[in-house]
Amino acid sequence: MSLKDTINKNPNLKNLVHWMLVPAGEARPRIWVKWLVNPFIHKRGSGSTIRWRTRMDVLPFNQFQLGEDSTIEDFSTINNGVGDVIIGHSSLIGMGNTIIGPIQIGNNVIFAQNIVASALNHAYRDPDQPIQAQPILKSQIVIEDDCWIAANAVITAGVRIGKHSVIAAGAIVTKDIPPYSVAAGNPAKVLKQYNFETKNWERV
Repeated sequence: MSLKDTINKNPNLKNLVHWMLVPAGEARPRIWVKWLVNPFIHKRGSGSTIRWRTRMDVLPFNQFQLGEDSTIEDFSTINNGVGDVIIGHSSLIGMGNTIIGPIQIGNNVIFAQNIVASALNHAYRDPDQPIQAQPILKSQIVIEDDCWIAANAVITAGVRIGKHSVIAAGAIVTKDIPPYSVAAGNPAKVLKQYNFETKNWERV
């Protein structure tokens, strides 16, 4: 049995380890975790950049990976508290983005500004319990290679956006988007797809 499994099966031990890593009621790790643990566990490719005003709420019990020549710009928040955050090569996470795992972002992906991509939800169905006391639900987001997510878009839990797709500014993506598509609106709908026979982007 792995150390992670041992901790997860013992509630008291799990609570103790969590307290050692994260102050009560907070999401960001303790400073000793940031300086002495994360650099040896998380992976950053050569040429990658994390701007100094980025909030890195990343913990050692889930993965954080940033590929070669990828950049996370200022005022973004990256959180792997409930699932891995994997970002591929030559991808850009623009200013003011919020990325909450589990999420996998491919290569050559552009996230513009003020995008929320959250794979986390809160259960709310028990009216006798505060929402914050109910279980956390998670479902992985996947952004395939070569996508462009325009400013102020929201990508909800469980969504897959196919290769070389464009999500218009302000779109709310609640369902999968096929590869080579342009989607817009609330909820987002596919407006165009690339036709490999005619070599044109055609309206759906």
